[in-house]
Amino acid sequence: MPSFHANVPKPDRRKPNVVFLVYDGIVLLDLVGPLHVFSRACADGTVELAYKTHIASVSGGPVQTNTIVQVDSVPLEELCDVSKGLEIDTLVIVGGDGANVAETNKKLVEHVATLSARAKRICSVCCGAFVLAAAGLLDGRRAVTHWEDCALLARRFPNVRVEVDPIYIKEGSIWTSAGITAGTDMALAVVREDLGPDPALHLARSLVTPMIRSAGQSQFSSDLARQTQDSAGEFSKLHIWLRENLAKRISVSSMAAKCSMSARNFSRRYAAKVGLTPASSLEKMRVDAARNLLLETDHSIKIVARECGFGDQERMRRAFHRHLRTSPSTYQSSFRES
Repeated sequence: MPSFHANVPKPDRRKPNVVFLVYDGIVLLDLVGPLHVFSRACADGTVELAYKTHIASVSGGPVQTNTIVQVDSVPLEELCDVSKGLEIDTLVIVGGDGANVAETNKKLVEHVATLSARAKRICSVCCGAFVLAAAGLLDGRRAVTHWEDCALLARRFPNVRVEVDPIYIKEGSIWTSAGITAGTDMALAVVREDLGPDPALHLARSLVTPMIRSAGQSQFSSDLARQTQDSAGEFSKLHIWLRENLAKRISVSSMAAKCSMSARNFSRRYAAKVGLTPASSLEKMRVDAARNLLLETDHSIKIVARECGFGDQERMRRAFHRHLRTSPSTYQSSFRES
């Protein structure tokens, strides 16, 4: 059976130590996405790896994931033994269906509480937030987990200020991230904080990730949100047409005509199905298109505004503030390689 192998941690004060806490039932991608980021990160202009990574579990040994792949780990007690001399810079609690059992494992939760007191940064991926909450580390803090589990996290731990939309949330030294691939976004943001924007963007591109999504953005892309709401695909052809004609002047009446409906009936049905007014949905599409052009082309903000149908820079600036809580220029400078 294939497996990932974890080396026994050894003190290495030259590199920050990143420890991944795993348990039976983790989602493999919750682990390997952030693990790849921290395992491949290099300081700008160097080829030397910037971090030393470790995988740990309560008992050590092989840990079952949600796939046929098992993960080797070292015992948590080795990490909790201060005499070992291992300085933990970042502790990452991996998520998965097994988190429901892990949060009730008294020994595991106690180890997390002990290690968090020593770690400089504590992170959770997806449902790993339940383990942090069980250890009392999220009390009074904003936190996020997979969108399907946000309501459960709020019910089970009422002292946690659960939010649904962010990709990740940073409050002081504690980071929580949303579902699965959001752990990679969070890891890239940590690298950006530690090493600067260029190493993080280099990693993002090597992962074929077109951009680093900011913490203020929705957990879903606008397209995915529309598809989720409009599961029957009633407006899928309309959405394709809109994406192909964003630069044009588009009215609600013209959208209704594409769907062979009256403007009034179209607006009512669209809002009921998609959860947004037609105008708001169109504006979100334009913002998404503008984000990509700002990061992936050399177009000026003025040209981007025109090509995405905003008409002028001021209308695009207001739209960015409504949806992303930032300006086009700030967004571009924050997430584009210098």
